[in-house]
Amino acid sequence: MKLYYPDETIQHAGVIVGALTVAAHVFRNLPKDNLGYFARERLIQDMNAVTAACIMTKREIYEQIGYMNEKFAVAFNDIDFCLKIRETGKLVVYNPYIELIHYESKTRGDDNAPDKIERFQKEIELFLTTWKDKLAKGDEYYNKNFRLDSDQYEIRTDKIDY
Repeated sequence: MKLYYPDETIQHAGVIVGALTVAAHVFRNLPKDNLGYFARERLIQDMNAVTAACIMTKREIYEQIGYMNEKFAVAFNDIDFCLKIRETGKLVVYNPYIELIHYESKTRGDDNAPDKIERFQKEIELFLTTWKDKLAKGDEYYNKNFRLDSDQYEIRTDKIDY
């Protein structure tokens, strides 16, 4: 599914695992009609993860995986869940033809409160520890010649691998 912020900029068009340290929503903040990198946000495609703001899976897969890890109270539980699905050999598919407006964190309130910042840092550390090997290998759906400090499919300038 493709999610938009209320101002109709892209919130989510799939996830790059390892980008921006842990994971990044692809094409975040681009205008709705922006085609991005080769119009990729408009293509059905396999990815390592999608957001749980709108996710669909068979119940048997959900039960097989063991549900979402509650240690990820707010952040990364969806990415962790999707990576566990990928470990079983099943695919995670992004479908841009399902479009929704998502009021991200609307009910959660201010994420800048000290207790929420502390919780978020702990969830980052847990993710980095849990998925250390995966992060070291990189996201196989994201070309290694793209920058990991961006969510916009920008070419690396430091080193190109052929």
